[in-house]
Amino acid sequence: MDRAAIQVKGLCHDYGNRRALDGIDLRIEEGEIFGLLGPNGGGKTTLFHILGTLLSPTLGKVRVLGMDPVAEARKIRLCTGVVFQSPSVDAKLTVFENLRHQGHLYGLWGQGLARRIEEVLDLVGLRDRVGDRVEVLSGGLKRRVDLAKGLLHRPALLIFDEPSAGLDPGARRAFWNDLEALRRRDGVTLVLTTHFMEEAERCDRVGILDRGRLVALGTPSGLKQGVGKDVIVIASDDAAGLQEDIAARFGQGCTLLDGMLRIECDEGQVLMERLCVSFRERIDSITLGRPTLEDVFIQRTGHRFRTEGN
Repeated sequence: MDRAAIQVKGLCHDYGNRRALDGIDLRIEEGEIFGLLGPNGGGKTTLFHILGTLLSPTLGKVRVLGMDPVAEARKIRLCTGVVFQSPSVDAKLTVFENLRHQGHLYGLWGQGLARRIEEVLDLVGLRDRVGDRVEVLSGGLKRRVDLAKGLLHRPALLIFDEPSAGLDPGARRAFWNDLEALRRRDGVTLVLTTHFMEEAERCDRVGILDRGRLVALGTPSGLKQGVGKDVIVIASDDAAGLQEDIAARFGQGCTLLDGMLRIECDEGQVLMERLCVSFRERIDSITLGRPTLEDVFIQRTGHRFRTEGN
């Protein structure tokens, strides 16, 4: 194994008779911001728990910072920060008290711990709230306290499970600005799970998980280019019949998904005009847009994001 932050080969994990991860191959470079994108039930949290040394894989090889998360779990925890989806702060304690107790867990004490707390408070913009009880903070500020806890022991790798879950759009943008500043300043590798498309767009690379399989891997722009230049979506009372007629007249393939027709093409404006001329009476609505990561997901899986539990 070389100096990749994370390497995964042939990873499988079973819960009884259910396979949650099925043959995952993945490499994450040092200093990357890497996103695991997928619906609930796709396997993101299971992979998060394995990388965070909380679960042992059923099959396959995993290395985190060059170490085995089963045999060397304690060593990995000393150089990895983990931020869970559910807040891990004590609401009745102050920001400072939360950080002090976190430092004690990692063997930090005295003036060294005090200096480090000041550093992380400056980094996440919480110095003026250090004496406030966490219960009075907004959701975005509580998330920053979680981030500060994860950074306290100077980890080389930070792993987040749905880092902006429960945050409003403004707080989500501010939190992401913190993460990007952290990467620029300290070169920390950031790995996160998410079901937010706009969050995945900000990653250097994205792996899309669905039903335990890694169905796509690449940069957000590269994955979207693989879909095509444009996506046309058509609503019609006779979607199935219209699908056949579009193929017959224009030789253009289209997908019927949730009662809507989807066409991936390179000259969307031209094709949309032709469709409107030829089938105006049969089209209830038609839209043209640029491909998104959701379009990538649909192309690779044939369905939209699901909502069942993970």
